[in-house]
Amino acid sequence: PVLYLKGLSTNSFQDALSSILGEGAKGLSATNIVRLKKVWEDEYEVWAKRSLAGKKYAYIWVDGIYFNVRLENEKSCILVIMGADENGKKELISVTDGYSESTTSWKEILLQMKSQGLEQAPKLAIGDGALGFWKALSEIFPTTKHQRCWVHKSTNITDKMAHSVKNKASLLLKDIYMADTKSNAMKAYNHFISTYEAKYEKAVLTLTKDKDSLFSFYDFPAKHWTHIRTTNPIESTFATVRLRTKRTKGCGSRKATLSMVWKLCKEAEKKWYKLRGSELIPKILEGVFCIDGIFEDVA
Repeated sequence: PVLYLKGLSTNSFQDALSSILGEGAKGLSATNIVRLKKVWEDEYEVWAKRSLAGKKYAYIWVDGIYFNVRLENEKSCILVIMGADENGKKELISVTDGYSESTTSWKEILLQMKSQGLEQAPKLAIGDGALGFWKALSEIFPTTKHQRCWVHKSTNITDKMAHSVKNKASLLLKDIYMADTKSNAMKAYNHFISTYEAKYEKAVLTLTKDKDSLFSFYDFPAKHWTHIRTTNPIESTFATVRLRTKRTKGCGSRKATLSMVWKLCKEAEKKWYKLRGSELIPKILEGVFCIDGIFEDVA
C-alpha cells in the first residue's frame, strides 16, 4: 500500500518487491489494488463525517489543489483545509472536490465543518488571494482574521514585471514581510510602491489591493510568523500527493480520487511537527492578540 501511494505503478510491484524481499516475494495484483482503494473509500467517508465537537483551531490553511486526474461532474480541483489545534499540532480538517475560485464550494465546506460540531471560529486563516474562500469565510466565520500567502502574492507581483528587475523586486518584497515590526513593514511597503508604481502599475496594484490582509500575522506571536505568513504547510504536503497522481492516467472516479488524496494527506500528517511556540496557542484561542508579535498584556 505504501509503495502504491508513493507512486509505484501496479506493473512494477513484482520487480520492486523481489529486489527488496527476494525472488519469492509476491506482487500486489490489480485486483488487490482495487480492493485496497475500496477500503480507503469507506474510511474516507467515515472520516469526512466525523465529529468536530470540542475542537478548536487557532489557525487554518486553505488551498485549491489541481491535479491531472479528471474529476467527475467537471469539478476542477481538490479543496483542502488543515489547521493548528489547541496543542499547536497541525491536523487535516477537510478534503473534498470543488472549484478553487467558487465561493459556493468553500461555503459548503465551512458549513459542513459547523454541522460536524465546530463551534469556535479559527482566529486566523491563511490562503492564496485567488480563492473564493475569503468571501465564504466572511459569511460563515466573520470574526476570523485574513492572511494572504506572501509566497503567492510575491509571485503574482513579480510576474507583472520585467525580468531584469524581478530579483531586486523580490528582495524588496521580502523586506516587507520579514520586517520585525508592522511599522517597519509599512515603510518597506511604501518604499516598494514609490520605487515601482510609475513603471509597473499593475504589479503595484496587485500588492496594494490586498493591503488589509497582508499584515495580519503581526497580530499573532512572533514565534508563529514562519508558519502563518504563507500556505507552505499545505504546499509541502501536496508535493508528495502530486507525485502519486502524476502516475494516475485517465478519469478517476470522484470517490477514488478523493480517497487517494485523503490517504496520502493522512500519511503525510504523521510527520507534521507542532508549531514553534505551541505553548502560546491557548492564549490565542482566548482571543488575546499581539502587537508586533508580542502579547499586549506582556510588558
